[in-house]
Amino acid sequence: MKTLLKNAKVVNVFTESIEESNVLIEDDKIIGVGDYYTDADADIVEDIDGKYICPGFIDGHIHIESTMMVPHSLASSVLPHGTTSVVTDPHEIANVCGIDGIKYMLEMSEDIPLHVYVMIPSCVPATCFDEAGAVLNAEDVEDLYKEERVIGLAEMMNYPGVIFNDAPTMDKIHSCTAKGLPVDGHAPLLTGKDLDKYVSAGIHTDHECSAVEEAKEKISKGQWIMIRQGSAAKNLEKLLPLFESPFYQRCLLATDDRNPADIIYEGHIDNILRLAIKAGKDPVRAIKMATLNPAECHNIKYTGAVAPGYFADILILDDLNEISIKDVYSHGKKVVCEGKVNEFHIPEAQDMITGSVMNSFHMKDVTPEDFIIEAQDKKCRVIEVIPGEILTKEIDEYIDFTKDNGIDVDKDILKLAVIERHKDTGHKGVGFISGIGLKAGALAGSVSHDSHNLIVIGTNEEDMAFAANYIKKIGGGLAVVKEKEVLAKVKLPVAGLMSAESAEKIAEDNRILREKANELGINEGIEPFMNMAFVSLPVIPSLKMTTQGLVDVDNFKRVGLFAD
Repeated sequence: MKTLLKNAKVVNVFTESIEESNVLIEDDKIIGVGDYYTDADADIVEDIDGKYICPGFIDGHIHIESTMMVPHSLASSVLPHGTTSVVTDPHEIANVCGIDGIKYMLEMSEDIPLHVYVMIPSCVPATCFDEAGAVLNAEDVEDLYKEERVIGLAEMMNYPGVIFNDAPTMDKIHSCTAKGLPVDGHAPLLTGKDLDKYVSAGIHTDHECSAVEEAKEKISKGQWIMIRQGSAAKNLEKLLPLFESPFYQRCLLATDDRNPADIIYEGHIDNILRLAIKAGKDPVRAIKMATLNPAECHNIKYTGAVAPGYFADILILDDLNEISIKDVYSHGKKVVCEGKVNEFHIPEAQDMITGSVMNSFHMKDVTPEDFIIEAQDKKCRVIEVIPGEILTKEIDEYIDFTKDNGIDVDKDILKLAVIERHKDTGHKGVGFISGIGLKAGALAGSVSHDSHNLIVIGTNEEDMAFAANYIKKIGGGLAVVKEKEVLAKVKLPVAGLMSAESAEKIAEDNRILREKANELGINEGIEPFMNMAFVSLPVIPSLKMTTQGLVDVDNFKRVGLFAD
């Protein structure tokens, strides 16, 4: 079956130009682009009437689990925004359920109109400081490379392991590069000789750049840079100079961690494009960074361009500057018409795997006493969150333990705890956090990168215990609690990370959750649950909390709550 899209303005990402032309599609491929194709060449003819045609957008780095949606729900939410492909790292669910989690994501993304390419998780757990639900070594994931949609090794967060040539870490990298597949990176603030060692190991991307000079150095050493605009980490504004020559040739766009409310109400990759264009960047160049560049970076063949021989993943746009998307084709099939998603088959996972991911809590209830800290006459290390970043700072404060067990809402000093949930070890890290702004109640969740233990921030121990036990009771999710009452929640029973509800339902629950959290006093620039989730990730500088206490990420070591 041949389809002709005629009278179009085609975005050519090779020449970075706009050409008035016709596009001929046969089955799943584009077989011709030119004004010499006529109605006689096709079975179906659609007059585009001067609208724009561009390639479908590719999210260069995403964790589907962080959207709180299972793959088919994500497809329904991002296809209308023009995203036809994603490169996902399922290390969130792998840290909870191991190999079963990766297989679950592969099976649940099979034959849906969103093309899901999978990078094998490299860090399960992320570091030696973590307690995850599984441990995966190079030999554990070897068979997964046989899967057609597996295209490489996901972000290598353990950059100290690479720099110091840790054998298990290097085995994972060598196993991937020996197959000629790419390895994604994750090395915030890495520079100089250490960066040289990291890149020399075969790691060719980075999505953690928060400053343009850091990005330029990494580009100069051959890395691709993913310009990330998520819900907590918003790096676009600082990295806008990368949209200029020569840097844009080695840059792509990514969301990494973007919550459902932001996707539904603001957009996905299209949102990043609109922001860049509004900031004065060339729309054709920006589209190239969202299409051809990620395809070439990840070696995804015949994707990312409107050209003969390429898969017919294409968008019809009413307006190029506004990225207003009318129709979406995925491998030649119209999957979005006038902004509405057409129905598609929803896959199912094997019962054994589903059972594993739906039963992910193995821990006892907690009590308010679990959050009490024994006072010392020393300064405490306090984690300070940074608006718009997932980086944190360490501040040293004298804590008045005679007042509310050290909590000081007026000074924005709240209590933080991370509690192991996978193997009932009883381990917990308890400390203090600043910058969230909460004035009453508590926040709790089973989303805490990357081991996804139970995390809670509160203004009092009673609400903290109530919130934590509520999350356990519902099998995972996020909750806002005040005076032992649940004000809002998002239930995430799939590994404690995702919901099988519709994208719209999850987004609405997420919106209400944030609204109720903000009513309790969240600081401007803080996305409460995203920022909370990253407070436990001990590969992002500078100070993080794990189930076994504080980690000084800069020096890659555990430290005590009380400063020397």
